[in-house]
Amino acid sequence: MNMTEKVKGPASYFPSIEKKYEQPMDHWFAIVEKHLHLKHMEIVNVLKSEHAMGHGHANAIVAYVLAQKK
Repeated sequence: MNMTEKVKGPASYFPSIEKKYEQPMDHWFAIVEKHLHLKHMEIVNVLKSEHAMGHGHANAIVAYVLAQKK
């Protein structure tokens, strides 16, 4: 991917997620991986309730990880 190409979809949130929550994306991916037995929104709720993450950011991370699993 060249640098002028705009990142689209869930990954477009990653820089702001890393900045706001001060953890690399791999940290969040690992948390989602541990909860793959749950449904999408249940994993979103784990990030929101246990990590004080906003809904949009949590949803973007879960959507991204689940999309990689297909």
